[in-house]
Amino acid sequence: MKKIIPIEEGDFYLTPQGYKCFTEQYHLKRGYCCESHCKHCPYGYNKKRI
Repeated sequence: MKKIIPIEEGDFYLTPQGYKCFTEQYHLKRGYCCESHCKHCPYGYNKKRI
């Protein structure tokens, strides 16, 4: 079972299209990379994007 991370101010912003975009702050709190090519990935996974 995955740990639930409470959302706080600064954890995400809304894109012009209305999607939530999680920030580096949120990813660091989560503590691991989900390998989903997140825009603000602090673990470097998005740099491997093809």
